[in-house]
Amino acid sequence: MLAYRLARRQRPSAVFATGGYASVPVALAAAARRVPILVYLPDIEPGLAVRVIARVAARVAVTVRDSQEYFAGKKVVVTGYPVRAEFVGLDREVGRRALGLAPHDPVLLVMGGSRGARSLNRALGDVLKPVLQMAQVVHLTGELDWSWVSELRERLPGELRGRYHTFSYLHDIGYALAAADLVVCRAGASTLGELPFFGLGAVLVPYPHAWRYQRVNAEWLTDRGAAVTLEDQRLERELLPTLQQLLTDRELLKHMGDRASELSQPDAAVRLAQILLTLA
Repeated sequence: MLAYRLARRQRPSAVFATGGYASVPVALAAAARRVPILVYLPDIEPGLAVRVIARVAARVAVTVRDSQEYFAGKKVVVTGYPVRAEFVGLDREVGRRALGLAPHDPVLLVMGGSRGARSLNRALGDVLKPVLQMAQVVHLTGELDWSWVSELRERLPGELRGRYHTFSYLHDIGYALAAADLVVCRAGASTLGELPFFGLGAVLVPYPHAWRYQRVNAEWLTDRGAAVTLEDQRLERELLPTLQQLLTDRELLKHMGDRASELSQPDAAVRLAQILLTLA
């Protein structure tokens, strides 16, 4: 009822929804008032909210073509995943200069989202010295682990400490993505857009305590040669040998980056905006 009152008061010309339980009553209220709806699926596989909204939506936008199989009818359009406008024009030289990185040594980016990922942080901490001998590391720790990671950095020998660049949070994440040769991260929907945009191969570690969407995302990129998938519970054993294989085999790393680049759809945001404006 509250959603219906909101739709009646605001009188939207169109509604854009991306899933989540809170979007369902808003979308249903819009449908009741015959307001056209564009629902966008960021991940490969839709959750319940997107499936419900898709039934009343005028258009269903999906990140990849494989997602079309989950929806009936001809209202599905493949747009790609929209990336931030500020990513455009960033390259390796710009990113490395902004972060104070050496211009020619390999760069490994490790990140776990805005809050960080404890299992990724700990697994990296256990093998940090041999990894730093292979590559410079940009590590986005999240706030929860920032204290002990900072202490770990201070205990490193001076030469290695200079190769270890730690941040609790990095607002200008585009610099880190542009600078990197390889990424270790979770497999949220943004990996489907940002990694291909920058042509980055990745070691993907799906978050184990959520619905299966991250696993499906990781497997989709891995099946296309753009990533390697590691299970969270095996991360401590398998992270170092995986990084050794990838960081020392430049040909393999380039192959993964090329496969990622082939998946890029840099005009996704424009496509979504055009569809929404057409509906409105």
